Amino acid sequence: MDDLNTLVPEPVVVEIAGSRIEITPLRVGEFPAMLRAIRPFAEQLAGEPDWLALLAEHGEAPLDALVLACRRPREWVDDLDLDDALQLATAVFEVNADFFVARVAPNVTRLSEKIGQRLDGSSASTDSSAPATATPTS
Repeated sequence: MDDLNTLVPEPVVVEIAGSRIEITPLRVGEFPAMLRAIRPFAEQLAGEPDWLALLAEHGEAPLDALVLACRRPREWVDDLDLDDALQLATAVFEVNADFFVARVAPNVTRLSEKIGQRLDGSSASTDSSAPATATPTS
């Protein structure tokens, strides 16, 4: 049965603000919007994220991600009590941990390192030297 759950995972059900919310993994069509939403804080998703710090440091971006992941209107998410919002964020992260931790965070880290190397000028040139000429130049 574990193989079936891997292919078709069971939704995580949470009771939030009097509503029963089924959190399922992101769908392929939701990835672009989710990636845009979490880009400002993707590196902070490794391990156990500090949701309050993410809200304080990145404001709207974590809320945009919650809207996408729980598939509810922004007004509904905005009206949540803090405890409910934290419970929802935790459920969303647990259901999509593979997406956030195994795919997004390593790619963001890798890209950041590449950009840092280029800015520092420490990346090796990928251009090969020109072929030697058969004619003397002097």
